[in-house]
Parts: sequence; C-alpha cells; structure tokens
Amino acid sequence: MSFDPVVRFSCRAIFVLALLGATAVILHRHNSPEALVGRRSLSSFPLQIGLWRGGALPLTPAELNVLGPGDFLMREYRTPRLPEPVNLYIAYFPSQRTGDTIHSPKDCLPGAGWTPLVSGRLLIRNGDGSLMSVNRYIVGRDLSRALVLYWYQAHGRVTASEYVAKIRLVEDAVRMNRTDGALVRVVVPLAADGQLRSAQNTALAFIAKIQPILGQFIPR
Repeated sequence: MSFDPVVRFSCRAIFVLALLGATAVILHRHNSPEALVGRRSLSSFPLQIGLWRGGALPLTPAELNVLGPGDFLMREYRTPRLPEPVNLYIAYFPSQRTGDTIHSPKDCLPGAGWTPLVSGRLLIRNGDGSLMSVNRYIVGRDLSRALVLYWYQAHGRVTASEYVAKIRLVEDAVRMNRTDGALVRVVVPLAADGQLRSAQNTALAFIAKIQPILGQFIPR
C-alpha cells in the first residue's frame, strides 16, 4: 500500500506562501545567514525498532522534484506481533525561507486518490507523561481504507495544526533565525471488516517506539 506525498496547490498554499514571504522579509532585514543545526540524516533512521522491521519505499524522481530540497523517508514497518504493517513517512526541510515548505497530507492524500472519510484530532501520551495532539484521518480509495495519523514537529514542539506550525515558523525565524521543520505521518491499512481499534492500537504502539528517537533527526 503506497501513500504518495505529492501535493496539490490550494488556498492553504496561498496562506503558507504569504507567511513565508513575511518570514523572508524579516530574515532579509536581519541580513544574516540562516542558522542550520546539526542532525542525523533520515537515511540512518533505524530499520530495526524493537520488534519492528522496516523496508524502504523509494520516492520517485517526480515526487522528489515536487517536494523540493529536503530530507525524506518512506518505509513500511512490520512486526510479527501485530497483523497490520505501518507506513512511515517523514519529511524534513532544513530551511523554508525560500518557499520550500512542508506539504500537508490534506492535499497530498487526495492528490494520490485517497478521499478523507473521517477527520479529527487524537491526543497521544508520550513516554514522559506529556500529551501531544495529532491529526487523525480515515481515508478511502476504491475498496481500500486506511487510518492516517500525522503531525508537524520542529524545535522540540509538536502540533497538529498546519497554521499554528506556520505561525511558529515565523516566530522562530525572528527569535532563532531558523525555519527548519518536519512532517511525520503514520498510516495503517484497515482490514476489510474495518478493524479500526486494532489499526489505531498498532499506530500508537509504533509511534511510542519512534517518538523517543525522532529528536535525533528533527532537531530541537
């Protein structure tokens, strides 16, 4: 099961471009190179995470051309303890100053033929006891159904809102001279009998495994 990250242009893109334009003006006035923070490449993201074993799902040249300059990962992970595989997609942009922005799954999933059927938010408890809010979608294409959980992550913060992420981008551009950030997306297929609870438990179990190591690849 493949979930392409290709984006469609929309009014959200206009909003994002306006924010990035304001950011570019602010950074230009600062007249200083953007601060780039050391991090591990997503190519070194573990293939083995506990009992989960991953396999690469390479992005096509056309997809990479649409995504623009950045560091991207697309894999499918499986564990013998759970029936459903997990599709993991991470997109990290070291700079969004020049308009190379994170593409929202609200655009890319419909662009790949997946129709949102149910949407909302889900609170997830981290290992340290804190809560993070993520987007929760059920999508369909022909007879296939899938559960999609995704969030935006940058500088030690997680948010479900695309707009909040962009506002923080502008704030951090001024405060830290940084516009880097990432999207993390987890997809689990739903069985024909619609085992949503099982799929969600699988997604949450996988997120609990990757959350402690994401900071190595998405810097604070």
